[in-house]
Amino acid sequence: MAEHLFTSESVTEGHPDKIADQVSDSILDAILEQDPAARVACETLVTTGQAMVAGEITTSARVDYADIVRDTVRRIGYTASDMGFDADTCGVSIALDRQSPDIAQGVDVAIENRERGGEDALDAQGAGDQGLMFGYASDETPQLMPLPIMLAHRIAERLAEVRHTDELPGLRPDGKSQVTVRYEDGAPAGVDAVVVSTQHAADMDQEELRSRVSSQVIQPVLERYNLWDDGITRYVNPTGIFVIGGPQGDAGLTGRKIIVDTYGGMARHGGGAFSGKDPSK
Repeated sequence: MAEHLFTSESVTEGHPDKIADQVSDSILDAILEQDPAARVACETLVTTGQAMVAGEITTSARVDYADIVRDTVRRIGYTASDMGFDADTCGVSIALDRQSPDIAQGVDVAIENRERGGEDALDAQGAGDQGLMFGYASDETPQLMPLPIMLAHRIAERLAEVRHTDELPGLRPDGKSQVTVRYEDGAPAGVDAVVVSTQHAADMDQEELRSRVSSQVIQPVLERYNLWDDGITRYVNPTGIFVIGGPQGDAGLTGRKIIVDTYGGMARHGGGAFSGKDPSK
């Protein structure tokens, strides 16, 4: 029997890179709601006390970019300075330009139509750049996703849920999950290890935190998929306290979680990011 381990990670909505992704996506959504034909390439940087939005946007839509940034950060849960980031007091910088006309000409009309003509609308859709795209599906889960990334996502979602509902008081928005699955002859045979790291209030007892995250986050998710086993190795905040988090702990950038956003490393990736980009991208 051939055995191997495979590990995938996910992050919570309060992870710095995911904050950046969500700000870019929220701006994109607000623009497309008014102008479905808009060209949007929106990048976000978040760091201690600051959020910066940059990129190229060509649109007739009128949106308040700073309000969208603050609303997104507030929805995620950064609403007080002791969390390391505050939606109401953080600085917001906007540096946006229109899409380059050199790029736009390639998107407006495909090279095939420019050279040979044609009436098909899909054939007329051009590309402003080259790119690599890979599709993938797996029969390991009903979601057609590999089991490691699916479980990592569910654990990250559950971690956010117990924070929002105050089922586990004292948690803060930043967090990560990682799941290692054991494979036998190429098929999932069980969960080997789970890692959860979560930002928390300074006065939280570490032993209680580890116990409650294990029993209220990890165990319920694995039980839902009939994968719970008392022998699974569980690491909760293995580096110790995690009070300084979010953009104060690490700068966040749009498009830096592309493996989390796709197949958790199980399949090839062309390198492009999803967030903040209109469908022509």
